[in-house]
Amino acid sequence: MTTRETIERYFELLKARGDWPSLFSESATFTSFASPPRQIAGRDAFVKATGGFYGMILAVEVRDLLVDDERACALTHYRLQPPGGRPVFESDVAEVFLVRRGAIESFGIYFDTAPYPK
Repeated sequence: MTTRETIERYFELLKARGDWPSLFSESATFTSFASPPRQIAGRDAFVKATGGFYGMILAVEVRDLLVDDERACALTHYRLQPPGGRPVFESDVAEVFLVRRGAIESFGIYFDTAPYPK
């Protein structure tokens, strides 16, 4: 798959609650550039650490997808339902990917933490 096809497939699987982790290499790195920034190495550790976020997704919209060879940036909009009956909220995220041989090798996100429950 090309970089564009890989990222488009990631979002398709995310919307369908499918096996999106299968698109990440086992050694993939994840970086959240929110404050404080954090980095997680390895697909399994990333999936475990971000399960709370992925479990809140009600809807995701890809507003723009920019691709340059192995790199891609998706500008996305999420509608999220926190646990415990807290109100639904929305978040805009810039998601930056590095794709090699059809697998996501690195994934970084940039977003405003203000709307997220504390």
